[in-house]
Amino acid sequence: MKALANPAVDENHGAAPETRGTPAEARPQPAASPAAPPSIGLGKSAVYITCSVLLFLTQGLGMNLALANLTQLQGSLSATSVEAAWLSAAYMAPNVSLSAALVKIRAQYGLRRFAEIGIVGFVLVSLLNVFVSDLHSAIVVRFISGIAAAPLSTLGFLYMLEAFPPARKLTVGLALALTCTTLAAPITRLISPELIEYGQWHALYTLEMALALIALPIIYLLPLTPVPHAKVIQRTDIVSYLLLAAGFGCIAVVLTMGRLYWWLEAPWLGVLLAASIVVLTAFVLIELNRELPLIDVRWLVSREIVHFAIVLLIFRLVASEQSAIATNFYQLLGLQYDQLATLYWIILAASVAGGLLCAALMQPGHADAVHVLALTLLAAGAYMDGHATSLTRPEQMYLSQALVAAGTSLFLPPAMARGFMSALAKGPSYIVSFIVVFLFTQSIGGLIGSAAFGTFVTVREKFHASILADEMVATNPFVAQRLAQLSGAYAKAIGDKALLNGEGVALLGQTVTREANILAYNDAFLLTAILALCALAVLIIHIAFKWLTARSSAAAATAS
Repeated sequence: MKALANPAVDENHGAAPETRGTPAEARPQPAASPAAPPSIGLGKSAVYITCSVLLFLTQGLGMNLALANLTQLQGSLSATSVEAAWLSAAYMAPNVSLSAALVKIRAQYGLRRFAEIGIVGFVLVSLLNVFVSDLHSAIVVRFISGIAAAPLSTLGFLYMLEAFPPARKLTVGLALALTCTTLAAPITRLISPELIEYGQWHALYTLEMALALIALPIIYLLPLTPVPHAKVIQRTDIVSYLLLAAGFGCIAVVLTMGRLYWWLEAPWLGVLLAASIVVLTAFVLIELNRELPLIDVRWLVSREIVHFAIVLLIFRLVASEQSAIATNFYQLLGLQYDQLATLYWIILAASVAGGLLCAALMQPGHADAVHVLALTLLAAGAYMDGHATSLTRPEQMYLSQALVAAGTSLFLPPAMARGFMSALAKGPSYIVSFIVVFLFTQSIGGLIGSAAFGTFVTVREKFHASILADEMVATNPFVAQRLAQLSGAYAKAIGDKALLNGEGVALLGQTVTREANILAYNDAFLLTAILALCALAVLIIHIAFKWLTARSSAAAATAS
């Protein structure tokens, strides 16, 4: 969401090969099948959890600081709003696919070396931000940061799992780890105003560098339980991964920049999209003809995995309500982060509360009930937001945004646990395939959500603006009165009556545009609510079908 979803979530599942307690017959790769570690004390568990939170915050802030402050950074980087958006595209292009490679890298070279090299690499990349002086250097550093951040979020996940016994790794540990991935976004918006005021870009990433330096000794002093490792990387794996990374990277750039350059106006968008199709097709052809593929394509198109991917993709779209719609709506109203501080504190508290509730409910057989609750909260929150006006302020959105935040934290862990267990049942070699599914639905899915809702708002704004403009005729007494009020504010400064009337018309046009945008965002909120309700209806029907099937089977067994 974001990661995930925040985008950080997506690397988290690189932890899968180290999960303990896997049956011996399901372990074709010795590097991914360690023995269960001894239990650790409560105090040491708390230390591991604290370290995990620090790692997640370090990676999450690094990802969100530029994204959340693009408007404020334009001046210091001498960039337009469209040019500044390349910072986000440069970060996401390599980041969306790296976790698929990290699984085998960890399996071959071991956790210890992976952790040490990963954190050192992130610290070095953080230092590069000191040398950023313009947009071009910032884009290069953001690209490298996208590469360096992938191991860090994986480490955060591993340290969270280390704090729990095997029986609770995929319940409490998984829920808390995924909750941590949602914390960076609201925290970023809480601390950004002071950092921007203090030193623009360099102040933002001096904080990231400080957090990385704090995490550096922790990684060395607090080792993870070692796991056996063996040579599992083949030469063809490198070719396959490069094709996968190129394909996902091109898609990430298109989805990030398409709405800004507009989809059918910039030819290079079509070229990138065509290139992604070509390289991903080559990737599939190579994998289908390998004896030991990096990713089992046939398993990915099975009914169970397709269903799992659709569920996660729909959730990602619905969860975009908070990140892709609400945040832009606040900017439209001209609200600054200091005015939204209380709202972001509430979102942060609701995310933590939802994660803790999910951890308590993460028991076998409870997944469907948790998903029903999550979708209900998401639908209710989005519907409440769909009645905003130009007078709406953060106070009117406290409850709705809290519901969305809690629903987001509740949904993902049960779905993730179910999908991971399905992959593990096939064998640890399927973990990489599972990660690719998760990457596509969360990282790419998050970009799809932002692009789709951003495009939807633009189209609906034009629709509402045309309707409102048709009603703005000077013969309408209400319109004439409004024009007089707007132009009257400049009567003392502008003596020419024609210029004064022109100023009134211009101000009325700005008002019409603002109201059209607000109506468009309301449509987007309501569309999100409809998607959540449709998903909820399908889920309830699925639950009812399973219940009826189980009851019929039980009756048939009793009769026989």
